[in-house]
Amino acid sequence: MIVQINQSLAKLNTFGVDQKASRLIWAHSPEEIANYLKHHGAPALVLGGGSNLLLTKDVEGDVLKVDIHGREVVFEDDNHVQIRFGAGENWHEVVLWTLMQGLGGLENLSLIPGNCGTAPVQNIGAYGVELQDVFVSCEGLMIDDCAPFKLSRKQARFSYRNSIFKNAWKGKAVITHLVLKLTKRNHQIHADYGAIKGELEKMGISKPTPKQISDVVIAIRKSKLPDPSQIGNSGSFFKNPIVTKEKAQELLHMYPDMPSYPAEGGKKLAAGWIIEKSGWKGYRKKDVGVHKNQALVLVNYGNATGREIHALAQKIMEDVYARYGIQLEPEVNLI
Repeated sequence: MIVQINQSLAKLNTFGVDQKASRLIWAHSPEEIANYLKHHGAPALVLGGGSNLLLTKDVEGDVLKVDIHGREVVFEDDNHVQIRFGAGENWHEVVLWTLMQGLGGLENLSLIPGNCGTAPVQNIGAYGVELQDVFVSCEGLMIDDCAPFKLSRKQARFSYRNSIFKNAWKGKAVITHLVLKLTKRNHQIHADYGAIKGELEKMGISKPTPKQISDVVIAIRKSKLPDPSQIGNSGSFFKNPIVTKEKAQELLHMYPDMPSYPAEGGKKLAAGWIIEKSGWKGYRKKDVGVHKNQALVLVNYGNATGREIHALAQKIMEDVYARYGIQLEPEVNLI
């Protein structure tokens, strides 16, 4: 365990916001986490890859940085393999590694920022695939009594960009490992998403491999989304809103070209399309703005504060509600 005093978190959040932690605790194993919790109790913040949070102030207290690594096969048969990953493993590096092993399942989730431990919290998803589609279980420790837990897919209560960790267990648990089920053959290819389908057609590929799907997804994301190492951002800042079928029909009558997709309880609308049509795409004021290629992405061009980014998000949400009667919700956690 490593302890750093009055430490900047600028390099540990993808927005690059320069807020400080009174103490930054690096934990490299479940045992180190348990030892910390027994002696110090709940930290002020548990930090994973820093890709799904917006720091609006200094953290007065301890920040527990989960830095557990490792990749281990826990089950295998002719068709599938289950692999246990440490929570501190970089998500995109894991995706590329599985593809190098000839495994399928994660290709549509290529280039998503963050670490493995935070993937279940958000139920990360992209291009028609969500983490829950490959999730077997996750393990960790409860913060109040250090009791170990292991949750199945059903127990994790996944839904769109949601899980038990954002509701009943919010702030109550630390994830240390997760197990994913991947295919060795007869891969389930998800190529129907518009952008992927179009790129494959351009390339003359009718039966893509998982690696080819990943290559296309990476190319699409790079063309639309800024690299956090170059421009601070957290990927998609807002969730795609789910509205009733009646509300969707009302909006589609007024805006026939508005993208919509079936969703549990109604229709899912494209937040990026809505924000762009509201005139926010490419907006910039000083060092805070909306990315020029993707209206879902709020960016820090250099020295923006978390409060400035949050203020911009609030303005966008208010404007969209005034125009469309749609209440946008942030994907990121505000600290």
